[in-house]
Amino acid sequence: MRFALTLLLCLTLPAHAEGFLTRLLNKPVPGGVAVIDLGNDASAPNVRYDSKPVLVVREDDQRWIAIVGIPLSVKAGSQSLNVDGQVHSFHVEPRTYREQRITLKNKRQVNPNPDDLKRIERELDEQTRAYRQFSQRQPSNLLFDKPVNGPLSSPFGLRRFFNGEERNPHSGLDFAAPAGTPIKSPAAGKVILTGNYFFNGKTVFVDHGQGLISMFCHLSQIDVKLGEELSRGAVLGQVGATGRATGPHLHWNVSLNDARIDPSIFIGAFKP
Repeated sequence: MRFALTLLLCLTLPAHAEGFLTRLLNKPVPGGVAVIDLGNDASAPNVRYDSKPVLVVREDDQRWIAIVGIPLSVKAGSQSLNVDGQVHSFHVEPRTYREQRITLKNKRQVNPNPDDLKRIERELDEQTRAYRQFSQRQPSNLLFDKPVNGPLSSPFGLRRFFNGEERNPHSGLDFAAPAGTPIKSPAAGKVILTGNYFFNGKTVFVDHGQGLISMFCHLSQIDVKLGEELSRGAVLGQVGATGRATGPHLHWNVSLNDARIDPSIFIGAFKP
């Protein structure tokens, strides 16, 4: 009887229990994160997704895991990683995002003029290069702090309509907070880009390591310099309404392997 019970437990229990990071981050939906078990080799495997390098960390000092950002444009179904030259498949679940309709008084922020478009293209190239940086530093933590104390006002992934015209989906989280509220880095990192952009207004990019990057925009004031190393909780700027904004708030992006993903995953606030 005891042998039968032991055999039954062996058959029904997983080979290993999920670690904390897997439970926190594994939300394999468009705009989400897939956590892939890579085994317990002595050294970290080399992993790429869509030809881009992927964050790899040790979980519970036992096994390597790949933490993969899934672009919002990916359809539900099978996706493939390259792990040391071998194909490793994972499954993406469906997810539906709501709509958001916004009215802007400044018509140029909906339909920019030719000079605006030149500026926007130049600024987009600059920010794209920042998102694609991949430093070798390990992230200090993957359970992030909220960058401001305030309620979430607009979730990630909303289909956005400005003055009735559809534009890119909402690529981050918005926090409602008064102008001047300090914005804190949710994890340690290096400031890799600052600027005052047409759509984003005053903006700060922070590299947390291995392609995990935060972007904070619509700031009223930037309090850090390019190349500055930030500790977790360091103030990087203040909430404002610069750029394309209807009022003071913080817009926070999280990018992983150059995919903009739902920041709520990293603060334990993800809702299916």
